[in-house]
Parts: sequence; structure tokens; C-alpha cells
Amino acid sequence: MSHLPNVYAIIDIADLGNVDFSQIGEDSESTVRISLDLTEVVIKWYDEHEPTFIADGTVVPIQTLTHSECLTLLATDEWTNNEPPLP
Repeated sequence: MSHLPNVYAIIDIADLGNVDFSQIGEDSESTVRISLDLTEVVIKWYDEHEPTFIADGTVVPIQTLTHSECLTLLATDEWTNNEPPLP
């Protein structure tokens, strides 16, 4: 078994208040990855421990991804600022 969570979900930032952080890999709103336009959030969990807020439909993911797919998404311009830092 891998030590990495195997389900990554992109959710609407408006759903963040419905997330039970005790059920996912992040421990608070301050530790989630947020898209640069501040509209989407990444959360993660192990497949065998689907969060109840996902299972019961309280939060409906925009998409679910594998670890590899999530890394690819996070490398896009929507998630990563590739501008060089100002001197």
C-alpha cells in the first residue's frame, strides 16, 4: 500500500465550510491548496476512507484525480504562478 493518499478531489471553495478536516489529509482551511483565482480547492483522502461529507453528497467534487493527475493539474497556470519573483 502506498503511503500517499490515492484520491484527490477538486471542490468549489464555497464548499470548504462543509469539509470535516478530521476525515481528510489536510488539517484546516489554511493547509489546503487553492487555485490562483480563489475558486477551487484540493482535498485528499485514502480510497478506503471516503469522507462522509463526500459520500452523503454534502460536498460534490468538481473532479476526482489520482496523485499523478493531481500533480499535473497543480503544475498548470491555474494553480501555479510561474512568474519569476520580483527582485
